[in-house]
Amino acid sequence: MRFGIKSIRPVSNLRLIARLDVKAPCLVKGIQMEGLRKMGDPNEFARKYYRQGIDEIIYTDIVASLYERNSLLDIIERTTQDVFVPITVGGGLRSIDDVVAALRAGADKVAINTAAIRNPKIISEVARRFGSQCMVLSIQAKRFSDHWEAYYDNGREHSHLDVIDWAKKGQELGAGEILLTSIDQEGSAKGFDVDLVKAVTDVVSVPVIAGGGMGRPEHLLDVVELGNADAVAMAHVLHYDHYSVSEVRDFCIDNKLPVRTVNVLDIGDAH
Repeated sequence: MRFGIKSIRPVSNLRLIARLDVKAPCLVKGIQMEGLRKMGDPNEFARKYYRQGIDEIIYTDIVASLYERNSLLDIIERTTQDVFVPITVGGGLRSIDDVVAALRAGADKVAINTAAIRNPKIISEVARRFGSQCMVLSIQAKRFSDHWEAYYDNGREHSHLDVIDWAKKGQELGAGEILLTSIDQEGSAKGFDVDLVKAVTDVVSVPVIAGGGMGRPEHLLDVVELGNADAVAMAHVLHYDHYSVSEVRDFCIDNKLPVRTVNVLDIGDAH
C-alpha cells in the first residue's frame, strides 16, 4: 500500500462545520477559489447556521495573506455575541501576536496555511503556547496525476510540497487538526476528493476536516465512509440554501452516521 500502515484514528461524532470565506466585509463564494461572488453579511449567515444546529464555524479571510493582514477580528467579535459554537479563524495569521489577537476576539482555534509553509516552526509555537487543539493546519490541495501539491495564498501559489508528506510533518510539529481543502473540487458541488481525504487520513491520527465539493448530503456519506473524514466543511450547499444544516444532520442520522443530537427549536428560542 502506497501510504504505509494506517494510523490509529480516534472514534468520535462526525462534526458538521460551516465554512465562511470572507473578503471583508462580505461573505463570498467562488469556484476553485476564483470568481468570487458576494453573498452578504457573514454574521447573518453564522447566526442562521447556529440556529440550525451547526457544530462549528470556520471563518477564513481569503485575501489576508495577499495583503498581509487579517480583517476578521471585528466580525468574530460580533459573531461570538450570540453564536456559541467553536469558531476557527484563518487567513493572514503570521505570528503568535496574530494568533493572540484572533483568540482575544473570540476564536477557539486558528487555521494556518501560508505562514506554516513559509515557517513550519509556527505550528510548534502555537501548539506549545495554546495547546495542539488550537492549532489547525490548513492544507489547500491540488491534484497532479499521481499526487497532490499543497498550495497557499488561497490556492494561488505553489509550495512544491507533497500534501501527504506535509500532513505528516504538520502532525509531527504539533498540529491538532487538519483542514483539508481540494482546490479542484471547491465550489463545484460535485463531491469531495475522497481519494485525497483517504490518503491523508491513512497517515495521520489527528482529526481531518474534509472541505471542497459538497453539493448534496450523499457526498458527505462518501467522504466519511470511504475517506474516513472526521468532519466536513460546507459552504456552497448551505450558502445557496440547497440544504439546511438540519436537513444534513437528519440525513446523517438516517444513515447511522454518529452526529451530535441538536434541539434546533431550543437554539432558535434562545435568541
